[in-house]
Amino acid sequence: MAITLVNPAGLPEIDVYRQVSIASGSKLVFVAGQVAWDGAGVTVGAGDLAAQVEQCYLNIATALAGAGGSFDDVAKLTVHVVDWTPDKMPLLLEGMSRAAAKLGVTPVPPATLLGVAALDVPDHLVEIEATAVLD
Repeated sequence: MAITLVNPAGLPEIDVYRQVSIASGSKLVFVAGQVAWDGAGVTVGAGDLAAQVEQCYLNIATALAGAGGSFDDVAKLTVHVVDWTPDKMPLLLEGMSRAAAKLGVTPVPPATLLGVAALDVPDHLVEIEATAVLD
């Protein structure tokens, strides 16, 4: 496996991600920000942050599979949430959990969460991009 996820001593342990990703592979995969579109380009879960997060994760998994990888190869995620406030965290975690259950994975790579004013399509509440490393 090209990615090892760790929580080094001296840094807080976060339940939903690891603080550090150590990559030993040689093939970098950069997945463009994924939004809650299905394969036909139709928005999934209008107004439902959890449903949109789930779809974003499923889209990332599809993109990674197309490159010969999976969520096990993800070194870093960046999550952009429209009008972020901390009370939205349970919805974010719910969407991640639902996607993880469907995919049979525990996606805990390092992640950065950013609140943004808007995304390219008004119905989109979240956009998630991924960087992966494959052997």
